[in-house]
Amino acid sequence: QVQLVESGGGLVQAGGSLRLSCAASGRPLNWYAMGWFRQAPGKEREFVAAISWNSDGTYYADSAKGRFTISRDNAKNTVYLQMNNVKPEDTAVYYCAADSRAFRKVGPQVQSADFGSWGQGTQVTVSS
Repeated sequence: QVQLVESGGGLVQAGGSLRLSCAASGRPLNWYAMGWFRQAPGKEREFVAAISWNSDGTYYADSAKGRFTISRDNAKNTVYLQMNNVKPEDTAVYYCAADSRAFRKVGPQVQSADFGSWGQGTQVTVSS
């Protein structure tokens, strides 16, 4: 079983930047797609971004396109979410997740049910 720990959240002003990290332990994630999701108060968890096992493919929610960048360093067993030009509506708990099946491609078909391991989340609060 893999353990995922997110970090890098905090309070940031609108227009600012944050970099979230997700460190994995327990097993290597080299063969698995990784994703970021978020959940705002009173709302359902939603997809933010995903990256394929070898970084040759990424996919973003419309709300994240052009502002967020997902990346990974398999040597460090870590995935990142660079958040630029953040907005108050980005306020949420951000979760990273590991795909439950190796070598799956990422794209419009990605869904939370594909991810079998989840972190505890890190709070991101954007002030206006």
